[in-house]
Amino acid sequence: MILSLFLILTIYVIAIGLLYYGFFKIKKYKKPDLDPTTNFTIIVPFRNEGENLPHLLEHFCNLNYPNNLFEVILVDDNSEEKFQVPNCSVSSLSPGAKFKISVVDNIRVSNSPKKDAITTAMQHVKTEWVITTDADCIVPENWLLTFDNYIQEHNISMLAGAVSYKCKNSFLHHFQQLDLTSLQGATIGSFGLNKGFMCNGANFAYKKSLFEKLNGFDGNDKIASGDDVFLLQKAIGKFPEGVHYLKAEEAIVITKPTENWKSLFYQRVRWAAKTSSYQSIFGTFLGLIVFFVNLSFVIGFFFVVSGLWPYPLFVLFVFFKFLTDFVLLYATNLFLTKKKLKSVLLSSLLYPFFSSGVALYSLFGTYEWKDRRFKV
Repeated sequence: MILSLFLILTIYVIAIGLLYYGFFKIKKYKKPDLDPTTNFTIIVPFRNEGENLPHLLEHFCNLNYPNNLFEVILVDDNSEEKFQVPNCSVSSLSPGAKFKISVVDNIRVSNSPKKDAITTAMQHVKTEWVITTDADCIVPENWLLTFDNYIQEHNISMLAGAVSYKCKNSFLHHFQQLDLTSLQGATIGSFGLNKGFMCNGANFAYKKSLFEKLNGFDGNDKIASGDDVFLLQKAIGKFPEGVHYLKAEEAIVITKPTENWKSLFYQRVRWAAKTSSYQSIFGTFLGLIVFFVNLSFVIGFFFVVSGLWPYPLFVLFVFFKFLTDFVLLYATNLFLTKKKLKSVLLSSLLYPFFSSGVALYSLFGTYEWKDRRFKV
């Protein structure tokens, strides 16, 4: 048993080491300040986001990008109260405003509200490029300009960007930041290895023509989430050279962490539920090895408590796992926030239990999302 656990750890160390190597193969992008030429449609699916949307639209108003080169489509997924567009932005709904914005109702045809929302928005898109984000996000002023400059310099049809949290000084928020940082590190590292399998729909751009060539979300619409990951994997499967990662500090989108452990658990279950449907062999393998090393941690802990496993061996196991995780977390956090990592040790000890619970529950449980309940 002990040999099996350390074999799993060895494979894990090698896998994370490869991601670390891949992370640095993706060079940071500095925009050359080219004159903007790309027309974007920003798609924002939302449900009951009356508090967050005005802040997002305010950041759209402050974008360092010509107003005539982008428009916004807000897709209302059956909100309890209809959202009224504020005067800061605008269209026919608010005369004299800066950029075109429209609000459309989601047309539900599948088990995935967000995929339906993006598909609904696509019927109204007239630009070559779309870029998706979430209602609870904050976008930096050079967001579109950085995407535009990269697009001008590279022959691509899909571009994934980074996402980070705006955290309060609480353990729950620090825990989530470390978790998201690990996911972002794995995302960037996999792209560096030419094995990209994951991205975040809060910062994701692609050509409308590519969406149509891939038949949108056909084949994955029975799974509630995954509007980003499945589309990415389909694109890489058919047009790998046209899919890139934008490792640019000026294009990092900031989102909000959840405010309680129950919401966090359900969110991570929703994310984990996608893994079994991955088209990426590398992504599936990485997901399995991460699960098994975390489960090994949990098993090892109970073996030590029961006196079935020598304490020093468990400490050695924990040390090598922590060290392996830390090197990728540190590098990724430096890129995302340039702030000190907080609650690293405590989070690292709790995470294997949390992650194993999420993975096991995602095999048969249900979860809540936007006041709805979904089966895994």
